[in-house]
Amino acid sequence: MKKEQAKQRIEELNKLTAKYAKAYYDDDNPEISDFEYDMLMLELRELEKQYPEFVTSDSLTQHVGGTVKEGFEKVEHEVPLLSLQDIFNFDELVSFDERVTKALETKPTYVVETKIDGLSVSLEYKNGEFVRGATRGNGLIGEDITENLKTIKHIPKKLKENIDIIVRGEVFIGKNEFEEMNREREENEQTLFANARNAAAGSLRQLDSKITASRPLDIFIFNVQKSDDIKFVSHFESLEYLKKLGFNVNQVVVPCNTIDEVIKEIEKIGENREELSFGIDGAVVKVDNLEYREFLGANYKTPKWAIAYKYPPEAKETYLKDIVCQVGRTGAITPMAILEPVKVAGSTISKTTLHNEDFIKEKDLRIGDRVIIQKAGDVIPEVVRSVFEKRTGNEIVFEMPRVCPVCGAIAVREEGEAVVRCMGIECPAKQYRNIIHFSSREAMNIKGLGDSIIDELLSRDLISNIADLYTMKLEDFASLKQNGKKFAQNLIDSINASKNNEFYRVLNGLGIRHIGAKSAKGLAKKYKNIDNLINASLEDLKETEDVGDIMAESVYNFFKQEQTLDLISKLKDAGINFEQVEEENSDNRFEGKIFVLTGALEKYSRKEAEEIIEKFGGKTSSSVSKKTSYVLAGEESGSKLVKANELGITIISENDFEEMIK
Repeated sequence: MKKEQAKQRIEELNKLTAKYAKAYYDDDNPEISDFEYDMLMLELRELEKQYPEFVTSDSLTQHVGGTVKEGFEKVEHEVPLLSLQDIFNFDELVSFDERVTKALETKPTYVVETKIDGLSVSLEYKNGEFVRGATRGNGLIGEDITENLKTIKHIPKKLKENIDIIVRGEVFIGKNEFEEMNREREENEQTLFANARNAAAGSLRQLDSKITASRPLDIFIFNVQKSDDIKFVSHFESLEYLKKLGFNVNQVVVPCNTIDEVIKEIEKIGENREELSFGIDGAVVKVDNLEYREFLGANYKTPKWAIAYKYPPEAKETYLKDIVCQVGRTGAITPMAILEPVKVAGSTISKTTLHNEDFIKEKDLRIGDRVIIQKAGDVIPEVVRSVFEKRTGNEIVFEMPRVCPVCGAIAVREEGEAVVRCMGIECPAKQYRNIIHFSSREAMNIKGLGDSIIDELLSRDLISNIADLYTMKLEDFASLKQNGKKFAQNLIDSINASKNNEFYRVLNGLGIRHIGAKSAKGLAKKYKNIDNLINASLEDLKETEDVGDIMAESVYNFFKQEQTLDLISKLKDAGINFEQVEEENSDNRFEGKIFVLTGALEKYSRKEAEEIIEKFGGKTSSSVSKKTSYVLAGEESGSKLVKANELGITIISENDFEEMIK
């Protein structure tokens, strides 16, 4: 490569690596695989080695990626949290051993550890008490995430000895926990996490520690950063001491006397990595003797006494036999690849998700293709690409179904979305979620009808849709529990009471896409009964208060389905109220006023406060704007309070609110 070409390529690589590092470290949303990023960094390092005159201070070979996220306090690390130099073959490992041996003038011993795929943090203890925790950040300055770290059960709040110590660890999410979390996100129509590292990092860097607490985070401690109270001879000895203090130490820590033993241990970890309960992205080799480490020192961003061996992603070729569609509990229709079974990274893969039709089109996947499969983050099998050169011409272009493969109702992909959804309200695949929503507090408020009871009713074929709840007999419910007559009677009473619910609650309970309690109230107020709503034109629906164009189209399409009309007919026969009961209310003291609620209220639930406001003719909004009349602020109010102050909006307390509604 000519000098000018090298300069241009180095500039290009600097831009690319900076872009991808920001996505990885700052946004917790990687745009390329770890392997692809590693290859770019390797190319950059090699070019900079050949042309040092083109090395710039902003090159990621010169510093650790990562910045402090807005909203977190900065923490200056007493001991820098350095990165590790990556290597990709055993020749480089032997070269590392030769450099260390030459510098020390003696053969060192090593420790081999798994390189956990997560987010690196430091934990600081004073007199045995956990006082502060921080992210690595750029290695010198990180983010104070103490409150979030306190939610992780394996981080001891109090050590077994009253010492001052700073340790370093890796926060991660286990393989099983990651898969379960993504399953739940899929069911709730949330974006799936790309990999476990992304999920762990995003969870740990939440401004709301309650969100962090809801995620299955764990931690392994792998280094003593600083300790004035006790001195160690070796790294292995320090880890044994950390166990005694109560830390959850890296599970795979193996002392090795020679570099040959190191290589064997790395191979062993690679062979058994599938059996680990957590994801790894390599193996770390460290000089064990701590005096040797101090003598060897560090470069600008990496220690000279440690190195990271990165395993290449295992990829296999197989045959794409078919693409079939599965219907999730929310009605999302997901294409699945049916594969000729192939073993990848220790697991036999016979099927995997293809996400959506855009994914299939982008990769130009066809039924009958030879395809390349690999495991993303050692957890999720994925189709990387098709092998175009092996096409025979008999491959079939896949098209997403326009009707639900389960119930035959129309399947719709809304503008701006990647997912195709079944629109049938009686679709068997959707009934569990439909009934949960129908019986929820904001809809029909059927007390006692919990998720497990609904699951049991469906699994026993006692019900198949929400209308069946109203034909259930006492003995059917009683059979679900031992001595369950009282439970059954209470449930029957709650179901019967729900027949007289307000019309808007029934509309909300039907689970019309995009329609919540607020828009359901607007529809009930305007159309008065279900028949008027069924016969409403699309243009008329769009003019409904609190109903936008997308909502209007969703309502219109919903009531054009045969399944919808069939279900409403059954609910009418069961005696469900489908008419708006007009309440005379001469007190419209909040008419024309818009309230925004923020923070935790003590005397009212958010829902109760909203109902009181609406009772007096007012409206509520989720965001603060110039149109806002009042902001009702509870404890721990956040950005909405700040914006209200900036705009000069009147801020009221709960006591003020009580005075206003007397």
